[in-house]
Amino acid sequence: MPSLSEAYDRGEWTGRDPRRVSAGASLLVLGALAVVSAILVLTTGLASLFDATTTVESRRVAGVLAGLGIPAMFLGVVAVLPASRRERLGVLVGAAVTVAGVGLFRRAYPGQWVEAADSLAFPTAMVYFVGCSIALWFVLSAVASFKLRNNPQGTVRLEVTRQGETEEIHVSRGEYRRYKRAVQGKADNSEAVAEELRALHED
Repeated sequence: MPSLSEAYDRGEWTGRDPRRVSAGASLLVLGALAVVSAILVLTTGLASLFDATTTVESRRVAGVLAGLGIPAMFLGVVAVLPASRRERLGVLVGAAVTVAGVGLFRRAYPGQWVEAADSLAFPTAMVYFVGCSIALWFVLSAVASFKLRNNPQGTVRLEVTRQGETEEIHVSRGEYRRYKRAVQGKADNSEAVAEELRALHED
């Protein structure tokens, strides 16, 4: 198994913007801090920092902090991992829905909460739940595809040397067989397959 430095040198992490990775790590940290702050607001005197002088105000502040911290961590995960555009967009949509849920909570609590005649507690909880579910689905998808890239069981490793440089391509056996048949009869079958697969992966 290659070391982390070797993995970077081979270009397995190419195409990733270091600024996006840094922003993702920052979001992860900020989200975790928001959740921890929400707990501290409810259990210690930290509420005074947010001008929350009553229990109701403390709970509202804690709900907003925790509500925003969780989607921030989801966004941080897909920013750090080499996620696809679809996965990043899916988490962004889910996070936007959760922020809408936090907005509903801020408006509804405590006047239109559980015991009120026009309670918004259930709609608020459902909006937030749906948003978290969407975001979590795409986060898990990004994590699963990342693990598959780094543990490519059942794949073919094709090495092509050109002008003294060796390039390594990992593909599924089905992809390899399909493209091998497509270029059958060419002078250098392996290099032809590599060119086809390289074009596929660049797309």
